[in-house]
Amino acid sequence: MKHRPDLLSAESPKGIEIIQLTTETDVPSSHVYMEAQIFTLDSKRFVLHRSATAHGGDQHDPKHQYLLCDLEDNCKLTPLTHEVGVTAPSVSPDGKYLYYFINETVVGGGKLTLKRVGLDGSDRRTIIVIDSPLPGTDGFRPSHIYSLSTISSDGKRLALPAHMGDGSVADAPFGLMVFDLEKATVQVILSGQSWCNIHPQYSRSLDPEQSHDILVQENHGNTHDAAGNIVVLVSGDGADIHVIRDDGTNFRDMPWGRDGNEFCQGHQCWRGRSNWAVTSTGTRQPHEQQLIESQPVPHVGHIGLKHPAGHRNDLSRTFPGPNFFHFGTDIEGKYLITDAGPQDGGGRLFFAKFGVPGQDPLMDWTFLINPRNSWKKESHIHPFLSPNGKLGFFNSDESGILQAYMVRGLENL
Repeated sequence: MKHRPDLLSAESPKGIEIIQLTTETDVPSSHVYMEAQIFTLDSKRFVLHRSATAHGGDQHDPKHQYLLCDLEDNCKLTPLTHEVGVTAPSVSPDGKYLYYFINETVVGGGKLTLKRVGLDGSDRRTIIVIDSPLPGTDGFRPSHIYSLSTISSDGKRLALPAHMGDGSVADAPFGLMVFDLEKATVQVILSGQSWCNIHPQYSRSLDPEQSHDILVQENHGNTHDAAGNIVVLVSGDGADIHVIRDDGTNFRDMPWGRDGNEFCQGHQCWRGRSNWAVTSTGTRQPHEQQLIESQPVPHVGHIGLKHPAGHRNDLSRTFPGPNFFHFGTDIEGKYLITDAGPQDGGGRLFFAKFGVPGQDPLMDWTFLINPRNSWKKESHIHPFLSPNGKLGFFNSDESGILQAYMVRGLENL
């Protein structure tokens, strides 16, 4: 780790400090995508990765590893994986284990392995191996494994998207697999041509029913070739966001985008443990990038903000010229961190506080720093918070190579 007071400016608040967590000069490192569940709930340890971009790691790269960062031990980094092909990590809610996949799939075949290891490096074991058609499907074999998994708040289930085609036809389905971690079984709960970029996120609620909800993204107008390579990610009125129960039932809508003016950027997350979720939208008139909060509503079609039952709260309405992209909240849904840019010369990092759900805008906006990021896709800032909201995390390539950083002292704001 390295203290970086040079990243602070005269506009930065007193009481915060910037720590560069990774420092190798010949291997890029970054945080796992900001919506991933990679923190222990006591906010003392979390997982990041080396030899990776902000959007994941190369499955064929032997240098790609997941590392445990122990914040109480001087931010010590310890490798948790050594296999080639590791992807899609999730830390169990009890803070004991890292679940991850080894991707050895090819279109229509190969092997996908779900493994688990203790955060102390012990008790490494294989949970399930998929090397044949998935049960209950028409011969689906997973490939193009998504780099993000998501784990339920009780630690019993884990979801992972993948391409399901066999390579014979274009626009074959993608799907969402749900793994029962106790029974070591898997089922596909959602599939179709438009599910190429699902961004699944389990509800963090401890309510026995809400804990089965998964926030999912549907990319309307996308196309992909027979090998599962995406040609067009989204078109027309853009993506929309839904919620589905992890048994494939109770499909619902989020009232965002798809009216010809507002479109979903594709970044969204639950507001802590609540059943409110936040998305970043773009609008053509005015040209802004806003933060909008809503709850799931019954499915009536893919009409976005025109849903008759939708309740929307513009969280960024008091911020002049909102230009927000990526963000995250604490586990209680009290605080938010977000980036803004890219025309601001390296971007900006802001911290804000939530008010009454569905009613208040974000309050007490505080500029933290300019991360001096190039804003290249592989180096996106992707900020997120520790569960207790006292620590912020972001990526930057300001040194000439991608590194992972931390903001300490947010409790002073």
